[in-house]
Amino acid sequence: MILEAAVLDIRQGQEADFEAAFDQAQLNIVSMPGYASHQLQRCLENTSRYLLLVNWEALEDHTVGFRGSEEYQQWRQLLHHFYDPF
Repeated sequence: MILEAAVLDIRQGQEADFEAAFDQAQLNIVSMPGYASHQLQRCLENTSRYLLLVNWEALEDHTVGFRGSEEYQQWRQLLHHFYDPF
């Protein structure tokens, strides 16, 4: 099992829209082979910052399986405009 950890700095004022979009986007990730679990936590000190934790069975489930999938393209369309993804 591996843990993916992503710090997401959301553009200020767009937090509620991001959370609504994440509710939709998470459906794309839970259906992926090798997916185990995830959680999204909001930072208390900086309310525009979130921590996304995703457990995968193997690294390739994330790097090859998810990142190379149509589900990832949908994830990108729903979420990447809220933050700088890389």
